[in-house]
Parts: sequence; structure tokens; C-alpha cells
Amino acid sequence: MSAETWSASAPSNIAIIKYMGKAPGNLPLNPSLSYTTPDCYSTVSITVDPEAIEDTWVADDPDSPLLTASERARFLRHVQLIKAHYGCEAHVVVRGKNNFPLGCGLASSASSFAALTQAVSAACASLTDKTPASVQQMAQWSRVASGSSCRSFYTPWSLWDGEQVSAVDLPLMRHMVVVVSADKKAVSSSQAHQRVLSSDVFMGRSNRANKRLEAVLLAFDHGNWRQIFELVWAEFWDMHALFETANPSFGYMTPGSIAVLNLVRQYWRQHNDGPLVTMDAGPNVHLLFRQDQQQHQKRLGAQLGAYQVLGDS
Repeated sequence: MSAETWSASAPSNIAIIKYMGKAPGNLPLNPSLSYTTPDCYSTVSITVDPEAIEDTWVADDPDSPLLTASERARFLRHVQLIKAHYGCEAHVVVRGKNNFPLGCGLASSASSFAALTQAVSAACASLTDKTPASVQQMAQWSRVASGSSCRSFYTPWSLWDGEQVSAVDLPLMRHMVVVVSADKKAVSSSQAHQRVLSSDVFMGRSNRANKRLEAVLLAFDHGNWRQIFELVWAEFWDMHALFETANPSFGYMTPGSIAVLNLVRQYWRQHNDGPLVTMDAGPNVHLLFRQDQQQHQKRLGAQLGAYQVLGDS
């Protein structure tokens, strides 16, 4: 068997309506609405190794931090899951890289598992001469390994509700992420999903998120940008309040995070307009601008010159 290679890339995503807490099957306790961020993506390549006795993971970027043994094992378990679906017995070498920092709250697992799922599925379909899996099937496979990765299969917006994930017809945005810190998180997103269950304010969380989702979609229909901003602002603070009130408490906010948030809020006060602002389970701040807000984006970007900014320029 000659060596062959299949490659795939997938974007990260950022939710403006969050899910926090999981049901069995890696399913969310409430729906989430996310924007797919094409400037932050992962690339994975799969190469058949005829002489190998097992699947292996190899770093494709010498400048990227090495995955831990448990992280490599997690990726390879996913490879083997997809191989089993196809009945593929070939052993492969997996190479992956990201164009953005790993493990700091920028959803690198979402883009990594989405890209991995696509690359392995393509390889297995070719090697077994079977019909390639549909996007919906691959999203479901990917979700089992990394819940939010199922949203990275749809663009520009996706809605994930239980086992269903689909594209949503909302306006194309201009995305920026302000990298306050690229350090690896002390508490992973998976750990956060478990720890928030101990928070006194977790009760009612699903209901609050559902109400904001309905309100956000209605505000988009009416073009009420100010209301969308306020809802999205309240939503990410709701999630971070769960972290800070868990037992034991933990958090991701840093002085830099607060400084960026205050700067953006002040910009809104001065201009009565500005970007949507949200944060994931990490210290970094995501900004979403309308297509007609390029001047706002340039002005605010100039004020954020002390930080690394990824995304639309």
C-alpha cells in the first residue's frame, strides 16, 4: 500500500449565546448560537503508513506547544472511532497545526476536531471505497469528541440545540479577537462544564440562555444592534459569574480582560455604536462588527494597539 495523504482545514467559532453544562452524550443543557471565525483555523493531514502498527500523532509546527500525552490520546481515540465507522484498518500518521494560540480560550479544540474529523473521514472513505460521510454525520462524530466543534461545520452562524446543529441565516460579520493572554488555561473548558454545576446561580441558567437566544434572534430580525449588544454582553457575564461562584471558585478574567472590556464599553458610550463583545472560557475578548462598521473597527483597533489582535483588519 503506497503512502497517501488527505488534508482538511476547519475554523474556530465563538458563541454569543453560550452553553454551559453537559448532558450525557456530550450534549448541551441549552442551545447556543455561534459565529464561525474563518481567520482562526486548524489544519490536519492524514498520511497512511503501511509499516505502522498503530496510529500516531506528529506535531506539524515546531513553534506550536506540544500536546500532552492525554491530549494526543484523545485525538487518536477520535481517529479510531471514525475508522471503526468505515471499517478502515489502515494505520495513519496525523499531523496538525493551528494558526492561533492553543488552550487559551479561543476554541482550538473545536477547530482541531472539526478538521480532524473531515480529514480522517475523507481518508477512510477513499481507503474503503465507501461513500463519504455527510456534513451532518461528521458534525455529530466531531461533537462526541468536542461539543462545540459541531458548530465549526456551519458558517457564518450556527445554532446547536441538542443533537441538532445547523446554519442560521444571519448577517456576515467582521471578527476580531483581542489576545490578552496566550497562556494555557489552568482550568480547561471540559473541567469548567463540570465545576459550574456547583454554583448557586447555575439553577435557572438554561432558562436565562433560552430567553436571551429568543431575544437575540428577534433583535437581529428588527435590526436592533444596541439590544443585541446588551444581550450578548449580559450573556457572557452570566457565564463568567458561574465560574466565579462555583465551589471552589475559578476564573479567567485578567486585568487585561477588564481593561479591554472597559475600553469597548466606553467606545459605545462615546459613539452610540460599536461591536458585539463576548468572551469564551478564557481571558481573551472577541469583537463582532457589522460590515458597515469598518471605521469603528479601525478606530477601536488603533486603541487596542497594546494587544495582539487576530481577525479582520
